[in-house]
Amino acid sequence: MIAFLTGLRGRLVITFTVVAVAASALVAGIGFELAKGALIDRTTRDAVDNLTKDLRRIDFAVGALRPGEVPPSGEELNNLANSLSGPDRHALLEYRGLYYRDEAGAFGPDDVTGELRGQALRKLVSQRRIIDGELWLVLGTQVYRSGIDDVPRPTGLLVFEYVSLSEEQRTLSNLREAFAQAGAITLLIALTVALVSARHVLLPVGRLSAAAQALGRGRLDTRLPVHGKDELSELTAHFNDAAAALELSVSELRALEAMSRRFVADVSHELRTPLTAMTAVADMLSEEADRLPEQPAQAVRLVLSEVERLRELVEHLIEVSRFDAGTATLALESVDVADAISDSLEMRGWGEDVRVQAPTGVVVNVDPRRFDVIVANLVGNALKHGGPPVLVTARSTPNGLEVKVRDHGDGIPADALPHVFDRFFKAGTGRVRSQGSGLGLSIARANAHLHGGTISVRSQKPGTLFTVWLPHP
Repeated sequence: MIAFLTGLRGRLVITFTVVAVAASALVAGIGFELAKGALIDRTTRDAVDNLTKDLRRIDFAVGALRPGEVPPSGEELNNLANSLSGPDRHALLEYRGLYYRDEAGAFGPDDVTGELRGQALRKLVSQRRIIDGELWLVLGTQVYRSGIDDVPRPTGLLVFEYVSLSEEQRTLSNLREAFAQAGAITLLIALTVALVSARHVLLPVGRLSAAAQALGRGRLDTRLPVHGKDELSELTAHFNDAAAALELSVSELRALEAMSRRFVADVSHELRTPLTAMTAVADMLSEEADRLPEQPAQAVRLVLSEVERLRELVEHLIEVSRFDAGTATLALESVDVADAISDSLEMRGWGEDVRVQAPTGVVVNVDPRRFDVIVANLVGNALKHGGPPVLVTARSTPNGLEVKVRDHGDGIPADALPHVFDRFFKAGTGRVRSQGSGLGLSIARANAHLHGGTISVRSQKPGTLFTVWLPHP
């Protein structure tokens, strides 16, 4: 639900709906208020006209209310109130502080406010009031009589008429329901139009998204049909152009990468034959080095060192070419971890220089040769570039095998830590000509990944800690 609301489809639907609801509510509100005002105004005008006509027809045969004559009796005033009343109208008269009602007697002095009375003394006034939960139109005025000079004179008689607006309320209620129904229909139409429009807009976007995902998965031949001449069609055409350019560039890069890998592999294999002969000659020279004069002996030892370095580099390049070509495989065997680590150190003459803390009897399924490469590269790196003591620990965890290699040297600079597993990377300018090919840690990580594991590195105080994790197969 949250994804729908935050997505483009949800936002389009919400926008359409909000606009439709706002417009519908605005039109309905204005229409209702106009209708309400017109209805109330018409009812008020009709009530005022009726009251005015009734007051003109009042017949005071005894000359009541005229100056100097006998005032009307209570019976006459009650009859007058009855004459001003009707099915939905009730009259209340006030004369000399006394009130006179119609026969229904629905309203009394408590229903006459001071404000209403004060205004009625000056002019005909109308008010809308809610009395006992019902809406009434209240009219109030003073009765005037013409004197001898035909000038209207106040008689002191106040007439209050209460006109029921229940029928108007029902009409407005029906009108309100009609507007609500129209608003609901408008909302449904808006939702339908919004969904259809969103689908029309998002269908090409969805196709573009699927095509982009296909490109990300390596299907560089993905193309989309272009229909029409709108902005989405233009975007689709640009996508096709970009995909074509990307396919061409990737094809060229893959070709160059394949050529590079093949070149490295071919060169490495071609170097093996002369390197083998050089190694044999170097072995013979090493036996004679001690009997040679000092300067020739130093030259022989330098040649032997460089031949050994070249042999290691060639072996590493061949191993890297196997990983790049995807031909590296695992030959899993049950291996005792403590024995495997000890054998790797003893074979290289590092047994006296490294402390090992590994419990006996921990057996795991790994490729022995590749596990040896991992241990040898990490320990060799610690011996060459770290500081003593070098400590190797191993333990079995519920998730797999954990091997840690730590030295106590100066450590690797913080800016170099993210790059220690990069090929040919050597931390520090002083290590450009140092021993090693710069491929050992990269090969160690590749072998760990081949097992489905990882290698991480972090600084210690002092030294550096490498942690190898290999999962249980």
